[in-house]
Amino acid sequence: MRKAEISRKTAETDITLSIDLDGAGRAEIDTGCGFLDHMLTLFARHGRFDLAVRCAGDTQVDYHHSVEDIGIVLGQAFAQALGDKRGITRYGSMLLPMDETLVLCAVDLSGRCMLRYHLELPAAKVGDFDTELGEEFFWAFARSAAATVHLRQLDGTNTHHILEAAFKAFGRALRQAVNIDPAAADEIPSTKGML
Repeated sequence: MRKAEISRKTAETDITLSIDLDGAGRAEIDTGCGFLDHMLTLFARHGRFDLAVRCAGDTQVDYHHSVEDIGIVLGQAFAQALGDKRGITRYGSMLLPMDETLVLCAVDLSGRCMLRYHLELPAAKVGDFDTELGEEFFWAFARSAAATVHLRQLDGTNTHHILEAAFKAFGRALRQAVNIDPAAADEIPSTKGML
């Protein structure tokens, strides 16, 4: 059972998160930020992860702490649910079109954190969401999950579409990476013998 439940409480946020990597894409999301709720719902659906997130954050300041801390907890949950990563495919990628937008996401559950983020977002906000927080979320995830994540925009002019394509592609790339490889179900996918 590749599941995890994480709670994290700071002076800025109070988060509970649960995930089932082998779910059906069900999402129960309440972050206090409508746009982030939408993105995490898409992420869960396209990754086929069952994901529940509750966050009470200092949104009277802005969404920065909530977005970053949810990224941290989501990364921790993936790391916990994957354990020693025995049998996983390890790598995943998705080239995802959304209307005029085309975004590539590639991930490696390598045990090393890296983010290469190349999204050109024309608008500073989508609704009341500061679009620069997208990068904060992906950095937080990459650090906590010890994963390499590449996001590259190949086309697109609508900020909502670009971010939506990124979250969908991220979910689909992670779905591939966490899948069990039946030919190597008892192996660690590294010549080092560990990830």
